[in-house]
Amino acid sequence: MKKIITVLVIALAFSGTGNAQDAMKKDKMMKDTKTSIVSLEQTEGVFTQQSITLKEGSYIFEISNNNVGHNVGFVLAPKSNPDAHIKTAYVTKQVENNTKGKTNVTTLAKGEYIYFCPLNPTPKYTLIVE
Repeated sequence: MKKIITVLVIALAFSGTGNAQDAMKKDKMMKDTKTSIVSLEQTEGVFTQQSITLKEGSYIFEISNNNVGHNVGFVLAPKSNPDAHIKTAYVTKQVENNTKGKTNVTTLAKGEYIYFCPLNPTPKYTLIVE
């Protein structure tokens, strides 16, 4: 009986080590991936940046609510399908007046996108990824 328990403990220890190693590899990969911040400002009814050109890669969008007077948001979608919102590009919570908010990391491939705020509301602006 003791041998069976010892073997089970050793097997569990090795399986736990593999998971820990996998987690460390995944963490290292995330650190190796460069994520850039794109800062955008909303004023009443508009984004002050009315077009953006980026390279393929991973981005966090930082949205400033510059005295709009109410909460704002952020929507990013492919230009070819404006209803297909990229959910990682939503702000993590509505951005209150005179504060900043951020999106999750969003990986963008080459192409044309649109961005806008449905809460402000703003026109739809162009984001190009080269």
